[in-house]
Amino acid sequence: MVPGHMPTISQLRYILAVYEHGHFGRAARACHVSQPTLSAQIRKVEETLGLTIFLRQTKPVAPTEKGRLLIERARAVLSAHARLVSDAEGQFEGLAGELTLGVIPTLAPYVIPWFLQTFSGRYPKVKLTITEQTTDTIVADLTRHRLDVGLLAIPLDAPGIQERPLFHDPFYLYAAPSEPILELDEVDPAQLEADKMWLLGNGHCVRAQSLALCDEVEGCAHMRNVDFEVGTIETLRHLVDSSRGYTLVPETFARLLPRARRLAQIRPFSEPTPTRQIGLVHLEDTWKSRLVEALESTVRRTIPQPFREPPSALTVLPVRPQRVDG
Repeated sequence: MVPGHMPTISQLRYILAVYEHGHFGRAARACHVSQPTLSAQIRKVEETLGLTIFLRQTKPVAPTEKGRLLIERARAVLSAHARLVSDAEGQFEGLAGELTLGVIPTLAPYVIPWFLQTFSGRYPKVKLTITEQTTDTIVADLTRHRLDVGLLAIPLDAPGIQERPLFHDPFYLYAAPSEPILELDEVDPAQLEADKMWLLGNGHCVRAQSLALCDEVEGCAHMRNVDFEVGTIETLRHLVDSSRGYTLVPETFARLLPRARRLAQIRPFSEPTPTRQIGLVHLEDTWKSRLVEALESTVRRTIPQPFREPPSALTVLPVRPQRVDG
């Protein structure tokens, strides 16, 4: 290492960009510099420190063992720098900055309207960007620093991820009008028939939670020659209505149905009530903790009353499959 020479913040950003994109060209575009400039700056860091950070012949570009250690430390330095800048700006401007939020599709249409307008009005200098993503994609994008926070079902028990529980979202059975199971006042999960259950596609946590209630489920109720990767609960509802069988729906969805349909086609489960726990997740070392806390407090203030008290006896269903899907 050359004495007295340390990588600059810009150089560290270039290094992280290459690691995250796996490509020098894409990293340069993300950093708004030319590829020769980015490559030269990274080469300069390598020469200064006396090590090779990236194996350039691999596709995607991968870090060396020493390069990976440098990247971990670079991320910590950039996080501390960003926190310093954010705190300094906050002394003069109040809460400000950018926050990217990933929300799972089985929550987004029902929960985002609770808090969006309130958050926007309360924090006008915060640019909130929201995307719909599956649980696995949210976790991957958090670890790659492409997202700041996620709103999804927990627990994830993922290393380096901090969870902030918000509320419980009980599950109900939604059945076609012709299904005999609707004659019951409440349903025992043991009464569910596997070949009548409609499921969301792979990657959706509600699929894993449905499998936890009803084992050996086929992908498409009563249609063994059909393989349909359903992406939303609303699509599942229409499929159930137009054929036979039933599916699992959360309270966040069910409460928006017309009262007559809810009375006719929805039945509660017997205790302990199957439920999913909803929370915010983010990296443990996030420098945007003040923004995340502002989002958390806003969501908590806007949670509808029915979700403020969990069922007296409940079972939190797993977020990820406990077995390989058939």
